[in-house]
Amino acid sequence: MKKITVLAGGVGGARFLEGLLRAAPGAEVTVIGNVGDDITLHGLRVCPDLDTVMYTLGGGIHPEQRWGRDDESFGVARELAEYGVGPDWFTLGDKDIATHLVRTQMLEAGYPLSAVTEALCARWKPGVRLLPATDDRAETHVVVRDEENKRSAVHFQEYWVRLHAPDAEQIVFVGADEAKPAPGVLEAIAEADVIVLPPSNPVVSIGAILAVGGTGKNIRDAVISARAPVVGLSPIIGTAPVRGMADKVLAAEGVQTTPSAVAAYHGADLLDGWLVHDTDVDQVAPVEQVGIRCRAVPLLMKSLDATAEMARATLEFAAELAR
Repeated sequence: MKKITVLAGGVGGARFLEGLLRAAPGAEVTVIGNVGDDITLHGLRVCPDLDTVMYTLGGGIHPEQRWGRDDESFGVARELAEYGVGPDWFTLGDKDIATHLVRTQMLEAGYPLSAVTEALCARWKPGVRLLPATDDRAETHVVVRDEENKRSAVHFQEYWVRLHAPDAEQIVFVGADEAKPAPGVLEAIAEADVIVLPPSNPVVSIGAILAVGGTGKNIRDAVISARAPVVGLSPIIGTAPVRGMADKVLAAEGVQTTPSAVAAYHGADLLDGWLVHDTDVDQVAPVEQVGIRCRAVPLLMKSLDATAEMARATLEFAAELAR
């Protein structure tokens, strides 16, 4: 399979991509990145998921955190704190700020986010073509209740970083209906030999990407109508997410935290195949009952070798589905 298109969120998507590049070294990989997490802080446009993919594949990611820069310093953050300037719940490192400065300057000069991302990747050389899902603003907001039981909508970053992911009542993709897929996105989907949904958050990562376009030329419909097989990897093992708050946002969508429920949430119209962890063999039959082919394989990204083996299993499954 020469052309692989991947819909990716942050850490989980980036780690899977490391394995994919090892498993398919000659492939042309296009990554459609989530922009729902993007936020403006201190006048700088921050794109966490795009940067996590870029830093990870470019060799600049913090090795333990798996987000942010390696060997980072926080002099600017300390100076801002001395001035009493917030927000104090989201800390930008000095190296990371350089990326956001370049991005913000280019955006203000009139370049679209897709062109800015291409320019940033020219330094990092991630080995993939990294495309934002849209050049337009399409932010993920989460409806929660405060201490007085009043409902309010907060930006996803505030929900996750400041509030530490309380129970969510609703997920809202603000601006997604009006947003247009970025240049190259629909083409990458239409021309792919395989489309992969890595083990990223099914709602605020994969769901946010698929929501772009609304009733117009939207990404979800493009994936559904693609000629290529679409294979997803479960981010849930047993009844818990491998990482993050997927259980909280799935509950807001009325979806149980199980591999089969997440597959059904994506839908048989979208997915051709679904991989579950090898301890979740009991989930295979429920997935196949809704019309999605399913297979149980090891899905823990414990090492680069293990992740590459996951990617190989994904591509082998896709080849089988394509016959």
